[in-house]
Amino acid sequence: MTEWQKKTPLEWLTYVNKEVKVLAAEKHRYQGWVLTVDPVSANILLAHPLENGKNSISAVLGHAVQEVEIVTEADDEMKEKLAHLFMPEERQTYIQEELDRKKTSLKDWLEANHIPVKEQGESQMTLCVAGVLIIDPPYRAEDCSSSNEIILSRVQGLIQGYLALQQCQI
Repeated sequence: MTEWQKKTPLEWLTYVNKEVKVLAAEKHRYQGWVLTVDPVSANILLAHPLENGKNSISAVLGHAVQEVEIVTEADDEMKEKLAHLFMPEERQTYIQEELDRKKTSLKDWLEANHIPVKEQGESQMTLCVAGVLIIDPPYRAEDCSSSNEIILSRVQGLIQGYLALQQCQI
């Protein structure tokens, strides 16, 4: 077992959001921003920004890690980028006014079709349908969740129809 594998999850957590250089078995070298360290296998997930604005993701297997050197700490902007790296781009680009407009429009449409809906949550941004289904921003079919699969499927179908109708009107 390597020294890296002997570390505790709290010790590994200190590497998250830091740029590191990793020396692995057979003198392989990796450099990137630590996204996470798997607490079971000690595998390191690194992000390396590319010139085209995209990121290269590398996984370094925990048993191969020989040395990890911290290069720099992430500033707030980099922490935000790393936190949203795996989020769909649509979720990242909406401004509050646009989300409010989408929520109000969908809520009005559901009410016009006699579907009971109300706003809930601290910020009132989540829609609750009949007390059994929630719709989170940005209010697409895939943003619905419910333990009742029949209601989930039907409301998702309605929302897809609603969004298709919205696209036709644009």
